[in-house]
Amino acid sequence: MNKTELVAAIAEKSELNKAQAEKALKAFTEVVTEELKAGNKIQLVGFGTFEVSERAEREGRNPQTGETMKIAASKAPKFKAGKALKDEINK
Repeated sequence: MNKTELVAAIAEKSELNKAQAEKALKAFTEVVTEELKAGNKIQLVGFGTFEVSERAEREGRNPQTGETMKIAASKAPKFKAGKALKDEINK
């Protein structure tokens, strides 16, 4: 499912028009992004949790040359599915 299909599905389920559904989806993604950038996590009970994972600096290998190189520390967004979502998928 791509963004256009998601917007259409949201519009149908929520009885909004497609422009309103796209605006709501954009607002959701912006809020999630802003909160994660601020270091906060977002918990949607029954759905899941969005949070930031800290990755430490580590040593890796260049697959072409085989020489070792340092991979810088970074932050990565992470989603952990909630129990209700897992249960619904596994029905």
